[in-house]
Amino acid sequence: MSYQPTTDSPQQARKSLQGWRKRRGERLMVPPAEFTSYYGRAVLKEPTWEATDIAGYLFLGGLAGASSVLAAGAQASKRTELERASKVTAIGAISLSMVALVHDLGRPERFINMLRVFKPTSPMSVGSWVLSGYAPLAGLAAASRITGRAPRLGAVATAGAALLGPAVASYTAVLVADTAVPAWHEGFRELPFVFVGSGAAAAAGLGLLAAPVAETGPARRLAVLGAAAELAATARMEQRVGLIAETYHQGRAGTLLRAAKLLTTAGAVGGAMLGRRSRVAAAASGAALLAGSACTRFGIFEAGRASAKDPKYTVVPQRERISAADGFADAEPADT
Repeated sequence: MSYQPTTDSPQQARKSLQGWRKRRGERLMVPPAEFTSYYGRAVLKEPTWEATDIAGYLFLGGLAGASSVLAAGAQASKRTELERASKVTAIGAISLSMVALVHDLGRPERFINMLRVFKPTSPMSVGSWVLSGYAPLAGLAAASRITGRAPRLGAVATAGAALLGPAVASYTAVLVADTAVPAWHEGFRELPFVFVGSGAAAAAGLGLLAAPVAETGPARRLAVLGAAAELAATARMEQRVGLIAETYHQGRAGTLLRAAKLLTTAGAVGGAMLGRRSRVAAAASGAALLAGSACTRFGIFEAGRASAKDPKYTVVPQRERISAADGFADAEPADT
């Protein structure tokens, strides 16, 4: 009996060949090749972004977007000091975020050029338009609250900023996951939830720091919700990505992410249990939440760098997917 090639598609021909070999009881005579890369060099080029610019941009965008949501809630519940602090934080954070982005781009006109077209399939294009719509609304909301003028316009701007806030807090996760960097790309399912939870914790932390204890109820609840979402999504991501999870536990990234978990947990628990009675405890919890959120963004940034440097994080998962696909093909009935 010999194997007769067919005129089927390459995929069908491969399945036929595998089925024929299985019926004959053939086995591989050599073990699978060990992984090596060309001259031991990295498969991917390490991201050239500066941590201060891009990780700072990720952190500040999350803080801004979540602060606008908190500001809308504070306005609706007549918590004037929390509202003021959240609105000022939103415009301040998004302004610094855009400065960091433009600094990384090198020239301001490069950001303007991204607005020449709208490309729904490009996270950078969509994100640029979201930022361009969000920043003026956050600025109007803050200006109206500080000056006391145009309250109706301020209320509309507050609502608009709150609607765009979740997109501002999460689109950067889609942006980094759309790259080939393994630690970011493989975590595409959970990273938006990690970023939104982290941003919510940061905004709550700023509220605990800046507002009187009597007005911090929404901030304390947001801190618990944000911390729970961030920690749960991070744990799920580390479990799902397999080998690549090493980059989240080793080196500088591991140190930052362990600190993030500790600070975020301490800040949320401290704010919920002690923040309602003690101004000092509320401020300390708020500072811990802000620091924890920053550590999360910088830690994820460093994990991405580490995963790009070591070629095994690119090649091994690819081979695992190919092996899984081959196993699935072998499990199917062979062509006759």
